[in-house]
Amino acid sequence: MTQNTATEKDMFLQTFERECQTTLKILRAFPADKAGFRPAEKSRTAAEVAGTFVLEQGLAGKALAGTLDWSKMGPMPKLEGTLPEIITMFDKSSKETAAAVARSSEDDLNKGAQFPVGPGKLGDFRRMDILWMTLMDQVHHRGQLSVYLRIVGAKVPSIYGPSGDEPWM
Repeated sequence: MTQNTATEKDMFLQTFERECQTTLKILRAFPADKAGFRPAEKSRTAAEVAGTFVLEQGLAGKALAGTLDWSKMGPMPKLEGTLPEIITMFDKSSKETAAAVARSSEDDLNKGAQFPVGPGKLGDFRRMDILWMTLMDQVHHRGQLSVYLRIVGAKVPSIYGPSGDEPWM
């Protein structure tokens, strides 16, 4: 049996880059003229959900740099722009995040930072854990957008396996 010598940083970067490519596939499948779609009154629009991906990359970058100061942040802003502009911003910001992680030392990635754990509450986490949490939140919201795709009548690409619109056989 061979021993795996990959670090957590290596595993994160491989996973992050793969998941960002899948997120881009979902974003590019979304009809730009349906960016204002929301399935329910309390739901965010498709463009707002897509904007979350970009905003979270900014938060991840600040967590990496140790400059995430929640006392100076208000509510999560809405990202302005058309869906194609948001897609371009996400592509750019995800590449910047990957580069920042690659430049970070293991020691820096294991340093602490605060991150929300509930309304008005912050918890202490390793910076690496914050990166994993923002990635998992991206996956969650990507799933949300895949449902939006189906509702607006667009084709749902495969994510982890075949979809009704992209069968493998």
